[in-house]
Amino acid sequence: MKPEFVATRMDVRAFAQANAQLSQQDLLSSYERLMSETGGLGADYPVKWTARGEWRELPGGQAQAWLHLTAHATLPLTCQRCLGPADMALAVDRSFRFVADEAEAEVQDEEADEDVLVLSQDFNLHELVEDEFLMELPLVPRHEVCPTEVKLQAVDPDFEAASAEKPNPFASLESLRAKKPG
Repeated sequence: MKPEFVATRMDVRAFAQANAQLSQQDLLSSYERLMSETGGLGADYPVKWTARGEWRELPGGQAQAWLHLTAHATLPLTCQRCLGPADMALAVDRSFRFVADEAEAEVQDEEADEDVLVLSQDFNLHELVEDEFLMELPLVPRHEVCPTEVKLQAVDPDFEAASAEKPNPFASLESLRAKKPG
């Protein structure tokens, strides 16, 4: 009988040693921090992810737990060019290596190409998925081509009329110059 793994409290070592795979499709509403980025929109949008564990034997008899995560979601954001709704497709494809403690993770994370995390028997994969999507969010969400024409200038007729009615402040100096003999 294969062990069952739960995304919210997973034993990473056992997951990796079993070369297990866990796939899930959730609703966007189950990711509170992502929902706050959408302004509460898209609660019924799907979030799909797959995690695969791997136990890698190293020379010298040591072994390391690895986790490979792929995830896909579409988030309803606001285009910063036209201010209309814009569905942004996000994708994550990342590997994580696990080490014994926080100090080791901090040192190795600076040098490694992969992300280095601390080995845990109570790892929350659901939070990792959300963290990775938050890092994938575009800094400035916008359409490739906005569906509506974008106004690049604003015209206020009252402002134009008020400017025309004001006398030029240098007009009085001009009249003094004209009176100057010489």
